[in-house]
Amino acid sequence: MPSKSACLRHMEAPGQLEGRMLQGQLPNTEKMLIPTPGSLPATDSQGSETNPMPPFSIPAKPSNQNPQAKANLITPQPPIRPKLERTLSLDDKGWRRRRFQGSQEDLTVQNGASPCRGSLQDSVSQSPAYSRPLPCLSTSLQEIPKPRRATGSEGGSPSLWNDCLSGTISTSLDFLHRQAASGRPPSRLASLHASHTPPAMDLNIASSSLRTANKVDPEHTDYKLRMQTRLVRAHSNLGPSRPRSPLAGDDHSIHSARSSFSLLAPIRTKDVRSRSYLEGSLLASGALLGADELARYFPDRNMALFVATWNMQGQKELPTSLDEFLLPTEADYTQDLYVIGVQEGCSDRREWETRLQETLGPQYVLLSSAAHGVLYMSLFIRRDLIWFCSEVEHSTVTTRIVSQIKTKGALGVSFTFFGTSFLFITSHFTSGDGKVAERLLDYSRTIQALALPRNVPDTNPYRSSAGDVTTRFDEVFWFGDFNFRLSGGRVAVEALLKQDPEVDVLALLQHDQLTREMKKGSIFRGFEEAEIHFLPSYKFDIGKDTYDSTSKQRTPSYTDRVLYKSRHKGDICPMKYSSCPGIKTSDHRPVYGLFRVKVRPGRDNIPLAAGKFDRELYLIGIKRRISKEIQRQEALKSQSSSAVCTVS
Repeated sequence: MPSKSACLRHMEAPGQLEGRMLQGQLPNTEKMLIPTPGSLPATDSQGSETNPMPPFSIPAKPSNQNPQAKANLITPQPPIRPKLERTLSLDDKGWRRRRFQGSQEDLTVQNGASPCRGSLQDSVSQSPAYSRPLPCLSTSLQEIPKPRRATGSEGGSPSLWNDCLSGTISTSLDFLHRQAASGRPPSRLASLHASHTPPAMDLNIASSSLRTANKVDPEHTDYKLRMQTRLVRAHSNLGPSRPRSPLAGDDHSIHSARSSFSLLAPIRTKDVRSRSYLEGSLLASGALLGADELARYFPDRNMALFVATWNMQGQKELPTSLDEFLLPTEADYTQDLYVIGVQEGCSDRREWETRLQETLGPQYVLLSSAAHGVLYMSLFIRRDLIWFCSEVEHSTVTTRIVSQIKTKGALGVSFTFFGTSFLFITSHFTSGDGKVAERLLDYSRTIQALALPRNVPDTNPYRSSAGDVTTRFDEVFWFGDFNFRLSGGRVAVEALLKQDPEVDVLALLQHDQLTREMKKGSIFRGFEEAEIHFLPSYKFDIGKDTYDSTSKQRTPSYTDRVLYKSRHKGDICPMKYSSCPGIKTSDHRPVYGLFRVKVRPGRDNIPLAAGKFDRELYLIGIKRRISKEIQRQEALKSQSSSAVCTVS
């Protein structure tokens, strides 16, 4: 049976084949072929002039009768480390056609036989083995071998050059045949210096380095060692701001854990086997709320938060679309947590929550929902983050004299996410232009009467106060219809609104009652508010952009606000603070804020929600999205069919 090397000689002339292969495959050939002391002399001048890029030939093996050939063999310089980037080259095109070993082949390997079917067999005598693959053909971004000085084989033959060159030729053989069949030239052309003669090449192309480079023969002693050291993850980030990297591992072993398309981080068996009895430890191995798990989802330890408030005026009719409200165009990405507070909510609270679920889509689930009369609050979180939440608790306060009438008051919802505790309060204070004192009293009643937290432990009890609920949590967001007005009268405010809008806002805030009281320290002590760059959100004619045109002529005001407070300065960073002028079903415009909040690792000894969410609402929202998409497609079809009939 003819050997593989003989087959190659029948296919094409030796010099032409190897020359074209090296032109398209060997990177940095000019640097690799730098002559060293004792290298081969340059070719004659005639050959250099007629053919600047001489083809490679396959000379006979050097023998002991030609000592000059032994002395003139060159030692190739180690290549420069490749950049950490992967292109669609030999690595991808060549390895994709490899296949996994079957169970019968694995059994054959254990019995001592070679399972290599797709690779070349050892039909000729093997040259001295050099068990490491060519560095430029590494299939792993993490496996960048350090430069090593090659040792010559027995008899002074250049085994390193022979093995690497044979591995390069055999690896790129299928790739070059496909390009020749399609009529396309090689992807890269390497410029070789004319004054250097290529070294001698071994005729044995079934060498041991070939099997090692092909990654299909585990007979080498360092094969398993190299496999074990390459199962590392380049990036462990599942956050939306950074690209994810696949695992780096061997493509052709049934024991490999690599999945090029998986976004899940690998879990080591030894980590699962290990047991940590340090309950509540921040650094315990496998802690659900620990630092390692937090780094997987939030490498920078910052989560994206959406907080919104809207006085719906008790309207039964909901907007046709809530995209402007929940998915503002200013944000390129959706947020991790959505908190929506409603005052004077619609009569059908379930329908309101369904519309929220339908708008946010199947990527979000309803973590908690609470109500106090016509005060509603809904918390939607990304579905892959529900495992890191504690039990959600809520408390209510009625600020009216008659407690049965629950139109004015406060609703608080709290929970712990990883190791950071959150408190969300939505309120509806007493209305009226001159009732500032009543609104200050509503604030005092709220901070004293809200009984939170209950079962979830305080993350920092030494900084908490029994008389102020806002001191018992790391991050506090207070939002709602506070009913603080712009003093000065309707005429003065309208005169400012008719001027330049940029100047209007600054001038209007000088008449704002809430801003004045916060500067005095009589309300919302320790709270902050992002800069306001929108027009007053109250009071509009329903369905119009004009302020109150009724006989009462109410003064336009910033009644709807979003405030925040943090135990640690700088933990909350406002990104956007605006209103939704396109939603006109109420006399109030919705107001929302986008924030980045610092999250810290937590302890596992807290009562966890364990993935609890409103499953029924989740399924209803998905069905709504599907049905509306079907209706939209049918409407488009009907429009196209009617247009065709009109043209005909």
